[in-house]
Amino acid sequence: MTLPALQNSGVFLRRILSRFPQDISLAFAYGSAVFRQTGGQMRSNMLDFVFAVDDPVTWHTMNLIENRKHYSFLRFLGPKHISSIQTDYGAGVYFNTLVPAEDRVIKYGVISTDALIEDLLHWKTLYVAGRLHKPVQILLQSEPGKLRPALVGNLKSAVTAAFLMLPESFSEEDLFLQIAGLSYSGDFRMVIGEDKSKVSNIVKENMPHFRKLYNSILQECPQVVYKPQQGRLEVDKSPEGQFTQLMALPRTLQQQITRLVERPGKNRDVEEILLQVAQDPDCGSVVQQGISSIVKSSSITQSAKGMATAGLVKTVSYSAKKLQKMWRGWRTRPS
Repeated sequence: MTLPALQNSGVFLRRILSRFPQDISLAFAYGSAVFRQTGGQMRSNMLDFVFAVDDPVTWHTMNLIENRKHYSFLRFLGPKHISSIQTDYGAGVYFNTLVPAEDRVIKYGVISTDALIEDLLHWKTLYVAGRLHKPVQILLQSEPGKLRPALVGNLKSAVTAAFLMLPESFSEEDLFLQIAGLSYSGDFRMVIGEDKSKVSNIVKENMPHFRKLYNSILQECPQVVYKPQQGRLEVDKSPEGQFTQLMALPRTLQQQITRLVERPGKNRDVEEILLQVAQDPDCGSVVQQGISSIVKSSSITQSAKGMATAGLVKTVSYSAKKLQKMWRGWRTRPS
């Protein structure tokens, strides 16, 4: 989708947003119904939203009054239990799916503002933070506070992680493919339920949006030579450079890396372990494994929770649509 056309869709998306309680700190739309993907049918795809809210109990209380039918049987438990299910299980997101709105079908996830900030800064689950590595359409953002720096920090972390997994010299497309693939690494749904060429489909149709999202970060990063005219980048792959990048990674990823590398019985600090990893020729592979372990855990637990929040009928219908999309992608892939 071209940038002007994307901007024109904002009014329509905000009309949908107006159907919900407005106590929202951040609302964004994402996915193939908002940003064109190779081989995708935008008009027929489900619209995906995420709402960050300061007080989940209050928000679900109001939403149950306004949009009770959106919820599965869990609506009978009331807003406090719904909020507990949201915050205590999976990736901290509560999804209502296959909801009719403005002659379209939508899915929306609710996450607490605090949980979102934690995921953005520390990659606790990479579930929503990973979606925000890719272009999204921000529909509402309240007073920035801690949220804006956390959003920017998440993008910087994505760039840093990608640098560690790429060679010394690479193209913009290589970088954006690596970044877009972070949140799919280790996701069991990529084995069954998602089109295997999903990452490539996202990036190839949206290079201008990726450039806009990451341009200032790449221009200001001291460890990379960015040549936007040529679409090329060169990154510092010395042990010192890689150590600096490893030390800048989100806390949860650093912890996962130390678990992968540290031998039982040793009690070295994180800095010492990361120094060892920085000198390892397989440094990028270790980072990849660390990311995969975060994503795998959150994708399994969140999907299990989704069966309850969606209900049996919607779960079957949603899964069938995903499998159909996966089959369509397999059929259209060049041999």
